[in-house]
Amino acid sequence: MIVDTHAHLDFPDYKSDLETVLSRAREANVGYIINVGTNLAASEKSVNLASRYSNIYASVGIHPHDAAKVSEQTWLALEALAASPKVVAIGETGLDYYRNKSPHEDQQRVFGKHLSLAKARNLPVIIHCREASSDCLKILNTYKNGVLKGVVHCFSGTEDVAKACLELGLHLSFAGPITFSNGANLRAVAKSVPVERLLLETDCPFLSPQPKRGERNEPSYLSFVIPVLADIYGLSTSDIERITTFNAHKLFGIGEAGQDGMVAYSIRNSLYINLTNRCSCMCSFCMRESYPVVKGHLLRLQKEPTAEEVISAIGDPAQYGEVVFCGYGEPTERLDVLIAVAKFLKSKGKRIRLDTNGHGDLINGRPIAQELKGLIDTICISLNAETAEKYEAICKPVFGKKAYPALLQFIKDAKGVIPNVLVSIVGIPGVDEEKCRKMAEEFGVDFRVREYNVLG
Repeated sequence: MIVDTHAHLDFPDYKSDLETVLSRAREANVGYIINVGTNLAASEKSVNLASRYSNIYASVGIHPHDAAKVSEQTWLALEALAASPKVVAIGETGLDYYRNKSPHEDQQRVFGKHLSLAKARNLPVIIHCREASSDCLKILNTYKNGVLKGVVHCFSGTEDVAKACLELGLHLSFAGPITFSNGANLRAVAKSVPVERLLLETDCPFLSPQPKRGERNEPSYLSFVIPVLADIYGLSTSDIERITTFNAHKLFGIGEAGQDGMVAYSIRNSLYINLTNRCSCMCSFCMRESYPVVKGHLLRLQKEPTAEEVISAIGDPAQYGEVVFCGYGEPTERLDVLIAVAKFLKSKGKRIRLDTNGHGDLINGRPIAQELKGLIDTICISLNAETAEKYEAICKPVFGKKAYPALLQFIKDAKGVIPNVLVSIVGIPGVDEEKCRKMAEEFGVDFRVREYNVLG
C-alpha cells in the first residue's frame, strides 16, 4: 500500500466521479490519502471526507493565498477543527510570493500561527513554499524549537534550500513536475534528498505527471511518478513504495510500519539476510541502536532465527541477483547459521556476499576464512580507519587493542580464499581516505567509501 500525502479530493473537479477516482486509486495500490485543507471551508470538507472513508485522513489549514482573509473567528474555528479524530497534520500553510494573493506580512503572520498550532497539537505541518524560500526558512528556524516536523510539499527549490529543509528535520515531496520532460534540474535536486525523507504526493487535481499532463490529476497517477523516483534513487519501484509508506507512517501515523525484525528483506534485486542483533562494535556512525531501519525495513530482531527459519524466510531465491549477509548485527557472530544458509543458497546457484566488521576470528576463537571458501563470492570488510588508535576511537570494539590487528589479518586471509574482496570506510571527518585506499592497494583488494548515514 502506498500513501498519497497531499490531495484535494474535496475540490469540485471530483464532484461527479469521486467513487470512481477512489476505486482507481485502490487498483493502483494507493492505500491511504491525506486530503489537505486550503481554507476553513475546504478543511471542513477534508474532515468530512475523512469521516466517510476509512482510508482518507485530513489536514486542516489556510493556504497563503487566503492569509489576508483570516479573522480571529476563522482561526478559532480552524483550531477547533484541528482536534477532529482523523486530522493528522496542519496545513497547507506557508508563503507564496509567486501569486502574491495576500500581503507578505499576512502570509508570514498566518504561517506562524499554523506552526504554533502544529506544535500545540504535536502534529506535522504541510508547507507550501513558492518563490519565498528565504523568508520561509527564516520563519521555520524561528519556530523549530527542536520539535518541528513536517513536509515541504511539491518541492521546487534549489539543492541548497532542500539541504536547509532537511537540516530542520523536514521531509520533502515531489509531485508530477518530477516527471516533466523539462524537469532535469528538479530531478537533480531530488537525488540530493535522502530517500528516508521522501514522501509521495499528487497535489491533485493539479500537476498531473508527464503522461497525463494537461488532464485532471488523481491519486492513481502516482503510478507514473514512482518509476521516475526509482530511477533517480537507483532503487526498484517496490523499494520506493515501501520506503515512502514507512516514511508516511513515521511522520503522520497512518498506514503500516512494516513487519518488525525482518530476517530476509529485499532492496533492488538483492536479498539481505539478518541473522543477529549482536555486534562486536559500537561504531560512532552506526544507527543500529538509535534507528534500526534500512530502506523501510525494520531489522531489530525479537529472537535470533535458526538456519531453518532463515531458509524459510528466503523462500525461492531465484528472483534475486545476489544474496547478502548483512542486516542488523555482525553475521559472523552466528557463523554456523551463516554457513548452513550459505550452503543452501549455493545449492541453488546463488551469488553470495558477506558484509562484515572483520572480527570473525576473535568472535569465534579461530581463523574462519577457510570455512568461507567456496561459499562466499564477495566479502566486504569494514576497515573504517587507517590506524589502530583511530579505529578504536571510532568503532569502539569490545576486543579493544586486539581488534585492529585481527581485522588486518582477516583481510589478508580472505584475500587468499574469497574471489572478490573489498575493504570499506565510512566517509566521516578525520578518516584519511587516501591512506585507507593505499592500504587496500597494498593488500591487493578493492576499496570503496560508504556515504555517511546512507544504508542499503
